[in-house]
Amino acid sequence: QVQLVESGGGLVQAGGSLRLSCAASGRTFSTYGMGWFRQAPGKEREFVAAISRSGSITNYADSVKGRFTISRDNAKNTVYLQMNSLKPEDTAVYYCAANRKLYPVIWAAEYDYWGQGTQVTVDS
Repeated sequence: QVQLVESGGGLVQAGGSLRLSCAASGRTFSTYGMGWFRQAPGKEREFVAAISRSGSITNYADSVKGRFTISRDNAKNTVYLQMNSLKPEDTAVYYCAANRKLYPVIWAAEYDYWGQGTQVTVDS
């Protein structure tokens, strides 16, 4: 079992940047594919980015491509989401999640473990 704890959220002006971190418990972090999702008030949870076990393969939602970067440090059991050029529509609770799939996964139902979320608010 994996426990995930997100951090790094906050309030930022439009055009600014934030880096989210997700720390995982356990010694098997490198055997999990990781993903970031977000959920805005009144909306469904949506895929943001995913990364393979080794970090060599990534996948992004079209809405964040070119602005967000997902990365991981398996030695630190941590996955990151660097968010640049933030927009008010990026405002949401951001969740990290883990799965046992070999390749990055965009469907929330394929993830086995979830963090508690961290709030990101982008002020216009």
